[in-house]
Amino acid sequence: MTALQAGDEAAFAHVLDHHSAALLRVAMLHVSSRQVAEEVVQDAWLAVIQGIDRFERRSSFKTWLFQILLNKARTRGARERRSVPFSSAGGAGDSWGGAVPPERFRGVDDPEFPHWWASYPTRWDTLPERRLVGQETLDKVRAAIDALTPRQREVVTLRDVHGWTADEVSAYLGLTAANQRVLLHRARSKVRLALEEYLDDGR
Repeated sequence: MTALQAGDEAAFAHVLDHHSAALLRVAMLHVSSRQVAEEVVQDAWLAVIQGIDRFERRSSFKTWLFQILLNKARTRGARERRSVPFSSAGGAGDSWGGAVPPERFRGVDDPEFPHWWASYPTRWDTLPERRLVGQETLDKVRAAIDALTPRQREVVTLRDVHGWTADEVSAYLGLTAANQRVLLHRARSKVRLALEEYLDDGR
């Protein structure tokens, strides 16, 4: 960070290479096309260059960087009339439709295993590997993620695609820890059901 703030071009090239692909994938959650997402990422990097001297290290550089990207992407998305709502994790408009039924999980108040499976789901490790990793299966995963609510899609993409921690996602999206857990659980549940229907159908 000291090198970045000192204008070290090599340091900037390093963070550019390290984060640009992830920034693009996150931007694409909010705008209509890859081309627009690329423009958003460019705007975010420009803002980083212009604002690096004001970075006070109250958060990690990654959190600060992605917060800039999020602001740019949401502004651009709103301009395209695709703004992402700040709905709560369990609002009235977010039902369990299209998800694994909640009775298949232990309750949130379970003393030992809250939100765990009440009974184990169908095993997929007996399926041929070519079916599990085939392009059609990957397309089903992408389609299931795309069908999630915007906030569920953000959370599951950051957690399960980009490998962010729960704390990082909560800070980045302005969520409570509880809301982050609920959103992630519902998102994973919906993706799981979509894959169950696809994979079990081919047995």
